[in-house]
Amino acid sequence: MLKDTWFTVQRIDDRTYAISEYGHWERVHSFLLLGSASAALIDTGLGIDNIRRITDRLTDLPIDVVTTHVHTDHIGSHGRFERIYVHELDRGWLENGIAGLTIEQIRRDVGRDITLPLPPGFDARTYTPFRGPATGTLEDGQLLDLGGRTLTVYHTPGHSPGHLCFFDPAAGYLFTGDLLYGGTPVYAFYPSTSPEDLIASWEKIAAIPDVTRVFGSHNELGLEPEIRLRAGEAAGRLRQNGLAKFGTGLHRFDGFSVQF
Repeated sequence: MLKDTWFTVQRIDDRTYAISEYGHWERVHSFLLLGSASAALIDTGLGIDNIRRITDRLTDLPIDVVTTHVHTDHIGSHGRFERIYVHELDRGWLENGIAGLTIEQIRRDVGRDITLPLPPGFDARTYTPFRGPATGTLEDGQLLDLGGRTLTVYHTPGHSPGHLCFFDPAAGYLFTGDLLYGGTPVYAFYPSTSPEDLIASWEKIAAIPDVTRVFGSHNELGLEPEIRLRAGEAAGRLRQNGLAKFGTGLHRFDGFSVQF
C-alpha cells in the first residue's frame, strides 16, 4: 500500500480508495473512485498537503472533483484540479468565500491539534482556503458515468445548503460527507445550517435501497449500513418532540450524534 507522511491511503476495493488526514483533529476522509474512463474524487481534504500528489500515484485517469459541500476541510486541494463540481447552492461559497467564517477562525482551526509532522512550507498563519470558479454544478438524481461505474447524486441539505451525498449502487457504497458520520457530532447550529433540512436528509438516505457500507467524511472509516436507518428513525423522534431547531443542544443516538 502507498506510504506517505501526511496522508493515509486505504484501499476499500480495487477501484475505491480512502485518502485520510489522521494527523489533524478533524480526521478528514476524501475518496477516489475509479471507472474505466474517468475517476471521481469526492472532496480534496484540508489543503495542508497536496492531495494531487496522492491521486497521481493511484491513477492516470482524468479526475473530476465532486464536492460534498463547500467547507474548508473539504475543498483544501480543489485548486490542484482542472474540473470541480458542486451543488448550485454551495457554488457562491466556492467562488466568493464561505459566508460568516473569518480567515482568523479558519486559520485557528486548521492549525490546532496537529499530531503528525507538517509538510514543508505549510504555515497556518498564512493558510488561505481555495476560492475559484466551479466547472459545473450537480443536482439531485443526476447520474455520473465514470465508465463501467455510475454514481447517483443526492441533494442532502442541512449541514450546508448545497450538501451532496454520492451512491455507488453496484458496490452499495454511500458517501455521506458531513450529513452522517460517527465519533463526533454532526453540526447544524450555524446560521448557514438547517436542523429541519438535516433530519429530512437523514430520512432521504434511509430510503436508499441496497446500501452495504456508509462512508462519512470524518473519524471512523466505513460504518454499517444500518446507521442510516437509525438516523431516519432519530429524525422522526426529533421532529415529534420539537427538537429539530436551533438551540436544543446535543442529541445522542446509537453510533452518531447531532448538535443543533
